[in-house]
Amino acid sequence: MKNTTHHNTDVVIIGSGAAGLSLALSLANHCKVTVISKGALKEGSTLYAQGGIAAVFDKKNDSIESHVEDTLAAGAGLCDRDAVHYTASNAKNCLKWLIEQGVPFDMEVDSKGKERFHLTREGGHSHRRILHAADATGKAVQTTLISQVQLHPKINILEQYNAIDLIKDKHGDSSDIKGVYVYNRKADRVESISAKFVALATGGASKVYLYTSNPDVSSGDGIAMAWRAGCRVANMEFNQFHPTSLYHPELQNFLITEAMRGEGALLKRPDGTRFMPDFDEREELAPRDVVARAIDYEMKRLGANCVYLDISHKDKEFIIEHFPTIYAKCLSVGLDITKEPIPVVPAAHYTCGGVMTDFNGRTDIDNLYAIGEVAYTGLHGANRMASNSLLECIVFAHAAAKDILAKIDNCPEPSKLPDWDESRVSDSDEEVVITHNWHELRLFMWDYVGIVRSTKRLERALRRVELLQQEIHDYYANFRVSNNLLELRNLVQVAELIIRSALERKESRGLHYTIDFPDMAENPTPTVLSPTK
Repeated sequence: MKNTTHHNTDVVIIGSGAAGLSLALSLANHCKVTVISKGALKEGSTLYAQGGIAAVFDKKNDSIESHVEDTLAAGAGLCDRDAVHYTASNAKNCLKWLIEQGVPFDMEVDSKGKERFHLTREGGHSHRRILHAADATGKAVQTTLISQVQLHPKINILEQYNAIDLIKDKHGDSSDIKGVYVYNRKADRVESISAKFVALATGGASKVYLYTSNPDVSSGDGIAMAWRAGCRVANMEFNQFHPTSLYHPELQNFLITEAMRGEGALLKRPDGTRFMPDFDEREELAPRDVVARAIDYEMKRLGANCVYLDISHKDKEFIIEHFPTIYAKCLSVGLDITKEPIPVVPAAHYTCGGVMTDFNGRTDIDNLYAIGEVAYTGLHGANRMASNSLLECIVFAHAAAKDILAKIDNCPEPSKLPDWDESRVSDSDEEVVITHNWHELRLFMWDYVGIVRSTKRLERALRRVELLQQEIHDYYANFRVSNNLLELRNLVQVAELIIRSALERKESRGLHYTIDFPDMAENPTPTVLSPTK
């Protein structure tokens, strides 16, 4: 059977979070845009981002250079200074653009009675520079951008579509992009989309771990597709574990924002004593990798299932005003954060590495872009600083849009796409294989490639992932595609890249900590992996 449905557009954007929708809105007045959303349009990591977006609005007490230095410090010597400066320099204009779209950032009245943006502070930041919408900034950004995208006549939205693989056009030794194969989940069929430009905005790969704060769609699709197409990836060993995910059987994967520590919440052992002063002079406001390792250490030392985050010493009105979402969610399971501490554990949260790009979002393949968490720009280094993630999405979406529009009039229409051939596959009668492999992958990644690593654990994980890859390759070749199969195929590929990158780094730095090489190397460089052409 061959596909019969074909779409044609100028730019196809794979992903519907802050990066993808910002790019769509920046392009759509000038060309036809198609946005692919794997689930519902709103479902993605952006929706669940709580803290805020970093930008220098208080020029009297803060500066772009201070934002740069804080980011470099959090990145543990592996950030690209030029990338950090580029991002911080464009932050305020990008925030103004979001404000123009209608994002309702919190306001306050100063001592002179003048209204201004309320700025909060998070771990790693030396000043208050975080714009936020209560404790649900991502939701405010996502819903605002969705409303604008849905109103635009030149943006075509395809929901419930999985991207399968990129389609390239060969020109001698080089190639450029010509489209993408997609799986229409509602119709249960493969379709194709031809485009002058393709942008990956698929987010990260934290679903490769057993415990994650991310939604189900975070399965590393863009990273895996770009790798299969021939793009380099970098710094895949640096997966950020958010220190404070709620530990409760009825609210799994619910994140407790870092802004709560910024507003005075304290981390405590089960006996009520604090422990962060024992680990870092910045205490609760230390970077995330430091806090996550401290929690992991205390839990293992004490044999505890969790530690506790306590903000109950603050006024009840203050807590409810600043953290209404967290207050309501916790109260729904009988936990009153104004009176008692919150049980928390670390959870896989953010992929700091990804597809290598320049400052315009361009990858190794002509006319293929990557923006947001899927990309490696050099901004995050060995550890992402709080509230730089949504910022990166907007800054590089605008940069990519500018680059695409400068080239689009001279870009030829892509040649005819090859048909998707299903003549030699059948429906699966063993879906349990996918379920079993899925669980096995996430379990050994958590056990062997988690917050604390060793060479022996990493080698053990690599052997297991290679076996899974062969099983999944055989399965993919013989059966029709499905959502679970496509995600598992991508996660196994990303898991291999994470493990190989971790084995290459013979030191401990930022989010990568190994007991075999506990010290930092003198002249660190990014870990770059190149696919076999």
